[in-house]
Amino acid sequence: MAEAGFCRLGKTIRSLCSLRAKSRLLYAHDKVCGCFSSQRRHLTGRPDDGVAEYDVVIVGTGIVGLGTAVEMISRYPNLTYAVLDKETTVAAHQTGNNSGVIHAGIYYLPGTLKAKLCVEGSALMYQYCDANNVPYKKCGKLIVAVEPMELPRLDDLYDRSQKNDVQDVRMLNPEQVKDMEPNCKALRALYSPHTGIVDFTLVTQSLARTYKEKGGKIHMGFKVTGFSESVNRSDYPVTIEGVNANVFFDHRRIRAKYVISCAGLHSDRVAAYSGCSSNPKIVPFRGEYLKLKDKAKDLVHTNIYPVPDPSLPFLGVHFTPRMNGDVWLGPNAILAFKREGYRFRDLNPLDFADSITFGGLWKLIFSNFAYAADQLYCSFFLTAQVKQLQRFIPKLKVSDVEFGKAGVRAQALSPDGKLVDDFVFDKGTGSIGSRMLHVRNAPSPAATSSLAIAKMVADRAKELFNL
Repeated sequence: MAEAGFCRLGKTIRSLCSLRAKSRLLYAHDKVCGCFSSQRRHLTGRPDDGVAEYDVVIVGTGIVGLGTAVEMISRYPNLTYAVLDKETTVAAHQTGNNSGVIHAGIYYLPGTLKAKLCVEGSALMYQYCDANNVPYKKCGKLIVAVEPMELPRLDDLYDRSQKNDVQDVRMLNPEQVKDMEPNCKALRALYSPHTGIVDFTLVTQSLARTYKEKGGKIHMGFKVTGFSESVNRSDYPVTIEGVNANVFFDHRRIRAKYVISCAGLHSDRVAAYSGCSSNPKIVPFRGEYLKLKDKAKDLVHTNIYPVPDPSLPFLGVHFTPRMNGDVWLGPNAILAFKREGYRFRDLNPLDFADSITFGGLWKLIFSNFAYAADQLYCSFFLTAQVKQLQRFIPKLKVSDVEFGKAGVRAQALSPDGKLVDDFVFDKGTGSIGSRMLHVRNAPSPAATSSLAIAKMVADRAKELFNL
């Protein structure tokens, strides 16, 4: 009997030691991977199969995704959170490769979400930058009419700015434009003093720090490949399937109560994983920028934008000062052969096939064939793009510019070839669909509007998830 008692005591001691060693091992793993959270359940917060579980999982570390993460964790601090992204750094795509302009809200049709969220988001962006020591400049914007036929459209823009409650916008005559920008040619121009510039990558990095300080976790290198219903985990019913985007055959899995996707260039695919329609389809358009050489940087001091032509799908080239002192010129808009295709030679067969087999793209091209051909021509011939820019700055010479960066725009298209020009939200289908919210389209000015978008997403999540 004594021997049996000692055996049972030995087994108990070995079990306790094993549990303690396992706890230490998993703790060390979580510390290395950046996954440890005091909010998790006892030991690791994982069930026996080792799959991490969170109350809310957000897909995408662009400025909309991390803005949403900060808004959600601020409203509901008792929930656990994770943000997933396939890249190794935040703001790797649209957020980190745009013009960096904080827009005031002049262009957008009154009553649309774009108009409302841009005006609200601009104010929130300045407030956030002030509170978190993110540098910015209110360098203003001129929207310049250079031809008589543009003057009525400029008047319409002024009316829009008043209806959208854009502050302090005023019309300038040619002499007033010259006083502000001596090298700018204009018949008239709208001036927006509260348009600014910022590095949206820095803003997003700051949002990531704010989110992590509040207890949220970020899993980089997690490429979402699907959603399924969890087996025997009804309290965390959504299983997010994924792979390590940087390591072959490294499959990943996380369970969640609720999912919000802000996947940008892949928003249609991520939504489709949960049973949503494939439309609107994301078609990537690359915007190639030029920039002024150092000797010519004094040519421009503020943002100089064209009066938009409603018959064309995109805005057109403009002049944009940057926080580092550069001045970007452009962009054009041409089809990218990869959703992250920042160079002409970048090709992803799946992305390319996805675009060219979509009927909506061909309808867009055929209805704007001359414009599409012109954009492609400007991509190959520097002089052609400079000629467009000389409409605003006649002194600009080809020798003043050099090739700059490029960005890729996640343009949502409908099957009839129309640009989807406002925000689109969707939810999944089936037994787990009610626990998923997808930001399907967040068009420009999404970066400016991001903190306002985050509030709206959080409002919708509250309603949809009964938070």
